Amino acid sequence: METITISKKELKRVVKESLQEVLEKEMMEIRAMFIPYVSHEEQNDINLRYGTPTRKVKKSVKVKI
Repeated sequence: METITISKKELKRVVKESLQEVLEKEMMEIRAMFIPYVSHEEQNDINLRYGTPTRKVKKSVKVKI
């Protein structure tokens, strides 16, 4: 097996980046579990009543945590 040498700082950066990717993916899956199922019939009723949503952004707010 081959051995590579990297700095402690580089290793920390790579691990941090990898963890962020995994957590982001897991959070997306968790959010998807909480989205309620909507049948085609129900969605058509919603679209008839309220129209199809536009993709335009009405208001955007950035929050620093």
